[in-house]
Amino acid sequence: MAPPPSEDTATLAAESRFATEWTVKKRLAASLTWLRENLFYSWPSTAITLALCYVVARIGLALVDWAFANAVWLVPSGAGGADTSACRAPEAGACWAIVAEKYRFILFGTYPYEQHWRPALCILIFAALYAATTWRRMWGRTLALTWVVGAIAIGLLMWGGIGGLPLIPTERWGGLAITLILATFGLVSAFPLAILVALGRRSRLPAIRVLCVVYVEFIRGVPLISLLFMASVVLPLFLPDGMTLDKLLRAQIAITLFAAAYLAEVVRGGLQAIPKGQYEAADALGLSYWQKMGLIILPQALRIVIAPLVNTFIAIVKDTSLVLVIGLFDLLGAGKMSAMEPAWQGFAIEAFLFCGLIYFVICFTMSRFSQRLEVDLRASGNR
Repeated sequence: MAPPPSEDTATLAAESRFATEWTVKKRLAASLTWLRENLFYSWPSTAITLALCYVVARIGLALVDWAFANAVWLVPSGAGGADTSACRAPEAGACWAIVAEKYRFILFGTYPYEQHWRPALCILIFAALYAATTWRRMWGRTLALTWVVGAIAIGLLMWGGIGGLPLIPTERWGGLAITLILATFGLVSAFPLAILVALGRRSRLPAIRVLCVVYVEFIRGVPLISLLFMASVVLPLFLPDGMTLDKLLRAQIAITLFAAAYLAEVVRGGLQAIPKGQYEAADALGLSYWQKMGLIILPQALRIVIAPLVNTFIAIVKDTSLVLVIGLFDLLGAGKMSAMEPAWQGFAIEAFLFCGLIYFVICFTMSRFSQRLEVDLRASGNR
């Protein structure tokens, strides 16, 4: 039989309940005060607030009816294609049937249907690599080796030609898989180049400094779509006879150079934020230039610019949709092409919303990870 609780335990429990209730009441009072001071501080303000609440409620209910209550989720398919008459009925809402019918094309592009498991597995490998990257205990050689193995596995799966896998040319690649390939390998390749360019812009050697400045200003002075056109049309003109570069590789080079220029400016901002005393302390320890940068300066600089770095990463992920102009069907391009079929014309909004949801999940995850990383690094720096 358990002993009865002591008076001290009962007192502590009562104090804990009182503190919790007091905190809740305090937050509620603060919320009511904020509403009164900002939204209901006068009769005109109250009227405007209520009118806007009514408009928002009506719009919200209409969106719920369109997206869920009256939505068409599936349509019958026959030899002549999908029958979208239910989606075109006057009372019909969103036609999510386009996603149900075309999700494979949106995710995998024109990759052979019977081989869709290969890009699907590549997407899962990417997800596993991203998850491993968020685990700080794996940072170092283990994470680098994991990424190397993952990249090799992705390349072998997508290309094939070994182990009984059919060879699939890059012209057949598309959808979410190609978006992840361009964004991920573009950023992984651009980041080391960006660090070198940022250091070069602060170099004491005029030739290196001028070269880095010209590179950054030129890349930042033209849109990515121009670089993609140059990589697709102009670059092959300068190659030796008989030498060709894959279109996907050319797009990857353009994205890498574009991302490196913008990341270099972010890194340079972090370098400028480091106090001069840190450089002097490193020199006093007798460290070489690369030891000073690798062990003391760069770790502090990169910690300062985590937020703008991730902001640039997110922008590059979204900019990969521009590869459609050179004939590569990424996630957004595949979604656009899905809605151009005669049976599905008029339902592009639903396809774009599905693609937008995938982009949102990717970018929101990156944003949340950067916030958590900033908090963790700030806490470790204060200890």
